[in-house]
Amino acid sequence: MPLVTVLATGGTIATRADARGVGTARDGGADLVSRLDLPPGVEVRVEDVLRVGSYLMTLQRVHTLAVRAAEVLRDPDVAGLVVTHGTDTIEETAYLLDLFHADPRPVVVTGAQRPADAPDSDGPRNLTEAVTVAASEGARGLGVLVAFGGRVFAARGIRKGHTLAADTFTAPDTGPLGWVSTGRIGIESRPVRGPALDLAAFDPAGVRVDVLACHPDADAVALRAFADAGARGIVLEATGAGNANPAVVAAVGELVAAGVVVVTSTRVPAGRVAALYGNGGGADLLAAGAVPSGLLRPSQARVLLAALLGVHRDPDTVRAGFAARVTG
Repeated sequence: MPLVTVLATGGTIATRADARGVGTARDGGADLVSRLDLPPGVEVRVEDVLRVGSYLMTLQRVHTLAVRAAEVLRDPDVAGLVVTHGTDTIEETAYLLDLFHADPRPVVVTGAQRPADAPDSDGPRNLTEAVTVAASEGARGLGVLVAFGGRVFAARGIRKGHTLAADTFTAPDTGPLGWVSTGRIGIESRPVRGPALDLAAFDPAGVRVDVLACHPDADAVALRAFADAGARGIVLEATGAGNANPAVVAAVGELVAAGVVVVTSTRVPAGRVAALYGNGGGADLLAAGAVPSGLLRPSQARVLLAALLGVHRDPDTVRAGFAARVTG
């Protein structure tokens, strides 16, 4: 009988409203599992790791979750692992877990868009389907997955696409890996993954990575303020294929020379970052020392940069490691 462990962290799937109608994460993992229609022959074990909205999932908290997930997978009887999580930052947490996940057994992240006390809550179905995926032999070797709304996604490249709609997650550049329904899963493609980073070597203390939105009127004030506040990495949410302006480019060159790792991403929903333009565009950012993020959008580019900084520390090693992981 497959054994699946559920690690609960809070989020909308665990949220109930107070007397003012304001929701907070209140249900524990046992409450969530008690409402499931479990697949036949699957045993579920449950544990509470955190109970917060995912907008509060700091790097330190995700590290705590990653350590606990690795500890659970030391048990050879566990077939797979499910993490319940708020949807706001599933894309960050799932990707960070994936960067450190070296085990063939699946880790499946899920949540809900409608709270636990809503009459049409999508939490029980999503969690049932996540358990189905985690218990399946067909999900082995795929890394960390997100099961939501009947679809199965790779961690890398997933994005929340709607603030409130139940069918919120998308992967604009790759699409879902497959589907899950009525106790069955179908996997139609496999994700591109690099070698796992060393979780034992990762120390999130002191790892500050900020995201800066670029626009035509942007100057260097925020960039320098982030660096002065201790940022060791900065992700530019640039325009188009990864463009800024001459003021931003000049500041990037200064920060890179001072040991700050700067990554260029984009606010555009899909497509690869490309060094196409001068006069403050992507070609100038590349020449100034910024590293293009490939298909990673700012949320996941920040996660990769933070993970590499927490493991390697040295800026040149981090830049090379980042570039190697986004070229595939």
